[in-house]
Amino acid sequence: MFTNKEEFKENFLKKLEMMFGKSFGESTKRDHYFTLGNMVREYVSTNWINTNERYRSARQKQVYYLSIEFLLGRLLHHNLLNLGIVDVVKKGLEDLGIDLYELEEIEPDAGLGNGGLGRLAACFMDSLASLNFPGHGCGIRYKHGLFEQKIVDGYQVELPEQWLRHGHVWEVRRADLAIEVPFWGNVETKMENGKLVFRHEHTEMVTAVPYDLPIAGFQTETVNTLRLWNAEPSPYPIHQDILTYKRETESVSEFLYPDDTHDNGKILRLKQQYFLVSASVRSIIRSFRGDLYSLPQHIAIHINDTHPVLAIPELMRILLDEEGMSWDDAWDITVNTISYTNHTTLSEALEKWPVRIFQPLLPRIFMIVEEINERFCHRLWDQYPGDWQHIEHMAIIAHQEIKMAHLALVGSYSVNGVAALHTEILKIREMNNFYRIFPEKFNNKTNGIAHRRWLLKANPPLAKLITEGIGDNWIREPAYLCRLAQFKEDFPFLEQLSKVKQENKRRLADRIALQTGMTVNTESIFDIQVKRLHAYKRQLLNILHVMYLYNRLKEDSSFQMHPRTFIFGAKASPGYYYAKKIIKLIHTVADKVNKDVRTNELLKVVFLENYRVSLAEEIFPAADISEQISTASKEASGTGNMKFMMNGAITVGTLDGANIEMREKAGADNIFIFGLTAEQVLNYDQNGGYHSMEYYFHDKRIRKVMDQLTSGFFPDLENEFEPIFDSLLIENDQYFVLRDFDSYVAIQNQAGKAYENLYHWQKMSLLNIAGSGYFSSDRTIKEYAKNIWNINPND
Repeated sequence: MFTNKEEFKENFLKKLEMMFGKSFGESTKRDHYFTLGNMVREYVSTNWINTNERYRSARQKQVYYLSIEFLLGRLLHHNLLNLGIVDVVKKGLEDLGIDLYELEEIEPDAGLGNGGLGRLAACFMDSLASLNFPGHGCGIRYKHGLFEQKIVDGYQVELPEQWLRHGHVWEVRRADLAIEVPFWGNVETKMENGKLVFRHEHTEMVTAVPYDLPIAGFQTETVNTLRLWNAEPSPYPIHQDILTYKRETESVSEFLYPDDTHDNGKILRLKQQYFLVSASVRSIIRSFRGDLYSLPQHIAIHINDTHPVLAIPELMRILLDEEGMSWDDAWDITVNTISYTNHTTLSEALEKWPVRIFQPLLPRIFMIVEEINERFCHRLWDQYPGDWQHIEHMAIIAHQEIKMAHLALVGSYSVNGVAALHTEILKIREMNNFYRIFPEKFNNKTNGIAHRRWLLKANPPLAKLITEGIGDNWIREPAYLCRLAQFKEDFPFLEQLSKVKQENKRRLADRIALQTGMTVNTESIFDIQVKRLHAYKRQLLNILHVMYLYNRLKEDSSFQMHPRTFIFGAKASPGYYYAKKIIKLIHTVADKVNKDVRTNELLKVVFLENYRVSLAEEIFPAADISEQISTASKEASGTGNMKFMMNGAITVGTLDGANIEMREKAGADNIFIFGLTAEQVLNYDQNGGYHSMEYYFHDKRIRKVMDQLTSGFFPDLENEFEPIFDSLLIENDQYFVLRDFDSYVAIQNQAGKAYENLYHWQKMSLLNIAGSGYFSSDRTIKEYAKNIWNINPND
C-alpha cells in the first residue's frame, strides 16, 4: 500500500471510507490521522508476526526490558521514517490536499514517562529493533501519564494528561493474554507429599490486560514489541463494594508516580510496581517454551532502576510455588536471569518500603524477600563475624524497611551504572560494601540516545548537511559522525552549519511566539535548560545568574554582553514544593526582565510550559548553549546533554555524569566546564567544611541577588521565596549553588565572548557533533547485548 503515491492514495481513500463511513469530502484531519496510523500499523503487522515467529522457531535468547516509564513521544513520523515511506506518504497526502505535518501535530505525546529514565527506555527500544536484537519492553499503560503542566500566574498547575482521549492508533489490545495479579489476603502454609506448600488466599485480584505496540527498526524487517499493561477489574471480584473495587483497581494504571507522601499513595505506587513485574514475568514464563532450568540461557530480564526490582521475588515465587523447585535451584535461575541498571547516586532516590505497608499488601512476596534477606545476612555473618553494624547496613530488611536497591544488588547477576563517573562512585562510595562482595557484577554502560530520532528526525536540515558532507552511513553507523571533523577549517561548510542553526532558531522562535506571545531575537544566544525540575539539577543557579546579569545591566552602563535568550522547560513533581518555588521564581524574574525596556533587548527569559518529547524535538536543534549544571557527582549520566551535543549546542556544565565523556569526545576546548569536581563535593558531603553564609557575606553579587528574593524587589512577593533563601543560607545550600556561583558567572562570561567569533563557535559546534556518535543508543545497546544480556542479532 506504500509502493508509490498513486497506490497509497487509492488505499488511503478506501481505508478512510471503511473506517469512518464517510466520504473524503466530509472527513476531518483527525480522521486522516487515524486512517494513516491504521495503514502504517497494518503495514508493519506482517513483519511483526514474522519477527515473533523467528524468535520462537530459532529459540533465540531474548531480552525483556522492564521499566516503570517509556517516554515514547509521538510515533507517526518516527514510524514513517523507520519504514522508509515518508516521501511516498508526504507526496500522496499533498495530492489530496493534506499536510503531513498537520497530521503529526494531531498525535498526542504518549505520556508514559517523566524524564530521562523513560526516554532512555524508549531510545533503547528503537536501537534494539534497528540492530535486529530480540528485545521487548514491558511497562504500564497509564491512562493519564504524568500530568499536563499549565502555568497560572507563574505557578505550576497540574491537569490530567488526556493522551488516550481519542484512543491510541498504535496499540493492539490482547485481552486473551490477560493475567490476574493478586494483592492483600493471607498465605496458607501446609505440608503436601512431604513438601512445604504456600498458597496465597483471599486475595483482591486485579486483571492486567496487555496492549502491544509494534517497535519497528530503522529500515529493517525486525518489529519488536512494547507491552503495556492496563489495570482492569477482575471478572471474579471478592470485594464487597464493587464500585470502590473498580475505582481502586483502575487507579493502578491511571497516573504515573502517584503522590507517595501519605500511606495511600505509597500503597498505590507499590501496587503499580508489583502489577508491572507480576504481569510481565508471568507473561514471559507463560510464553517460554522449554525447560525452566535452562531459563537463563534463553531469557534475560533487565530491570531499569529499582521500580521493577520485585521481579526478583516474583520469579522466585513462580519457580518455588508454581513449578515446585527447590530454593537453591530457583535462586540460581533467578540471579542468572535478572540484571539491573542503577540510575542514581542520591540516597533519597533509592527506594525503601515500610514493612507495615509491604507485608499486608504482598504477603507471599514479603515472605520470599525475608528469606532472601535471612540467607544473605548469614553469608555476611560468615564474612564479617560479629560485625552486626556492617551486616545491618547491608541487609535488605533493616529497621522495618525493605531496601530495594539492596535486593537488586543481591538478586541480579549484573549491576551497571550509566556513566563512567557514576559507576566509579557506585563502586567506591555508594555501593562499596556490595562491590567488595560482588566485584564481578559491577560494570559501566554509558547512556546513549536514539540518533535517528534526535538528529535525523528532529533536525532534517542538519541531517541533510551531514549527509552531503560525509554520506549517509552515519544513519546506520553513528560512529561515522567523527568524519565531520575534517570540515573544522572549511569556512563554506561552517557557514552552512550556521545557516542550519539559524533556521532552527527561527522555528523555535515561532513556537515561542505561538505558545507565549513573546517575540525573541534569533540573533541572540539561545541558552537553554530543559529537564526535570530538581534541586540538584540547579535550575536555581541558572536563574540567579540571570538576576545577576539584570542587576549588572541596570547598574553598570559600561557592561556589554551579546543579547541572550534564556529558555527553560521543566515539570516539577506535584508534591515537590521546593521545585515549584523555583518555577515561580523563574516566571517572576522573567516578568521583571522582559518588561524592562532598558534591558530586554539584551536579556530575555522564556519558560515553555508542558515540556515533552515533541517540544524537545524543536528545542534541541535550536540551542546555542546547553545548560548541564548539576552538582558534580549527583547526575548519574544525563541524556539531554547528549541530544544538545548531537545538534551542535555547546555545553556549559560541571564535570558530572556523561559531561566528562562528552568533553573527551568533543575536546576540552569545545566545552565550557566550571564548578566543583565530584571529588570535592563528596569530600564536603563526608567531612563538612562548606559554609554558604561565607559566600553571602563575601560576594556582593551573591548578597544582592539573595536579598532581592525577600526584600520587596519583586512587588507583593516578599515572602514567596523565603524557602529558597532559607535553603541556600539557613540550611547551608545542599547542592552548592552559592559555592559554584562565581565560577558559573565566569564561564558564562567566557561563553558569551566566544560566541562573538561566530566562525570559531561553529567550529566548536561541528566538533561537538563529530564527537557525538559515541553517545548513540546503538553503541549502548551493543554493549548491553554483548556484555550483559548475551544476545545476538537476528539477521
